[in-house]
Amino acid sequence: MTMLETPLDPSLFAEGPKRDARFDVRERWLDMENLPHDHPDVHLEFLARQMNEELNSMEIAASNLVDFPDTPWALRMSIARQAADEARHAIAFRRLLEARGGSISQFPVINFQYRIMLAIPSRIGRLAVANRSFEASGIDAITDGLQSLNRKDDVEFTSLFDQQLADEVQHVRFANVWIKKLVDEEGPRTMMALARGVAQGDKAFKQIVGADNLITYPVSEEVRREAGFTEAEIQTAHSFVAQN
Repeated sequence: MTMLETPLDPSLFAEGPKRDARFDVRERWLDMENLPHDHPDVHLEFLARQMNEELNSMEIAASNLVDFPDTPWALRMSIARQAADEARHAIAFRRLLEARGGSISQFPVINFQYRIMLAIPSRIGRLAVANRSFEASGIDAITDGLQSLNRKDDVEFTSLFDQQLADEVQHVRFANVWIKKLVDEEGPRTMMALARGVAQGDKAFKQIVGADNLITYPVSEEVRREAGFTEAEIQTAHSFVAQN
């Protein structure tokens, strides 16, 4: 039995977010449509998937506010702004999806980000996995999408991605700042919670997509620097992409 045939480890995943009957929720990446690049609906499926991913990001940020009420006020404000940004992104993706003839119930969705994140018990672990890992990979994907030849002339698409990229950079940057600050102030226990959160997130993600099905994008060095990554961290990202 392969990893993708083995039931998901319930200790690594929280219950999924609530979705109404319009949504066909799938559990693993390979259960999704995953249309070929030349399929006529591939852009609609992409918009639908992005809309739901933005909802996941909004729900994660909102949950972080509820689950960690003792978070320093300045960090709470950054997380609250992130929740508002993600809600705006979800609305924008839905608007473009429907303007192009698609609907929110047309394609299946997957809520792995939310399920992984809410199973991580520490605030710093969630910041590391959600903002420094998932969102950092997202800025690489957005940058690559903006440079894609078949989308350069799509003004609506590139405008939406430009706006999203600006917000996502801020989400990664505040996490980079606060993770360092919290580790410096709180010491080894917080560092251990950080390491456990990252290891748990990595293990759960591989159960969703499979170790042999990871999708990586070219590392956007300039944007990652703007988001607060060090040169060493950027080189580590390059190494990860090269290995996958």
